[in-house]
Amino acid sequence: MRLHADRFWFNTLGYILVGLFALVCLLPFWLVITGSFMTQESITLHGYTFWPSEWSLGAYKLLGETSAGFIRAYGITIVVTAIGTTVGLLVTTMTAYVLNCKDFRQRNYVAFYFYFTTLFSGGLVPWYIMMVKYLHMKNSILALILPPMLSVFYILIMRSFIAAIPEAIRESATVDGAGDFTIFTRLILPLLKPALATIGLFIALHYWNDWFNTMMFIDNEKIYNLQYYLYQVLSKMEFLNQAAAQAGIATTANMPSDAYKMAMTLVTTGPILLLYPFVQRYFVQGITVGAVKG
Repeated sequence: MRLHADRFWFNTLGYILVGLFALVCLLPFWLVITGSFMTQESITLHGYTFWPSEWSLGAYKLLGETSAGFIRAYGITIVVTAIGTTVGLLVTTMTAYVLNCKDFRQRNYVAFYFYFTTLFSGGLVPWYIMMVKYLHMKNSILALILPPMLSVFYILIMRSFIAAIPEAIRESATVDGAGDFTIFTRLILPLLKPALATIGLFIALHYWNDWFNTMMFIDNEKIYNLQYYLYQVLSKMEFLNQAAAQAGIATTANMPSDAYKMAMTLVTTGPILLLYPFVQRYFVQGITVGAVKG
């Protein structure tokens, strides 16, 4: 009886501590939400607060005024993320599978070639010349898809996941007459759901948050992705505020630039927050599989 009482109080204390920790983790996100509904004057005078004294929709109205370019940039980012994540995850998994096949005699040499690229690179200027002059990807949506598609780090992680699968599965399928592609699609892929969810989430986050490739290769505003488009809007807004402050104009200085940043944060992180609950169980399993061996 005492054992059950001790376990009850232990579980209760554990739930309370975890609940408090979760609440502390949610406070910054709540600060972002309230900050997006504050006026610029209130933020300047009092800073960000958990409950604004004056609520305002100025940031969202400003976001709506630029909705045409915003929606177009949002669509570009969604398309690039979907295509890049799907193809990148497929290429990463297939490469890792080939590097793990023992009947591929040159696998160690190819693996070393991949690993060598993580230590040395040609530099930014040769990369830019290759992308623009030889591959002709200036102002092309392929410049947003191809560079982040393949990561050696993800290939090595996926290879370790595939190495944990018993070799007997592949050998038995080979005896039954199955080819490598059949083994890969029907036997290996179903066993890699945790790894696919984990690495797929990382690849998707990289595509979603990418702005550097747009800055390097895209001059056409019609194919700006979301992050770079918002960066451009914020830069223009800050320039107008500085110009207005120097000229002594007070009307433009009241533009809700800080609240606009919070509103953009909510809008840009929304899809990721909606996606994460669906891959959470695979994600947790994926980062723990292979953590302990023995």
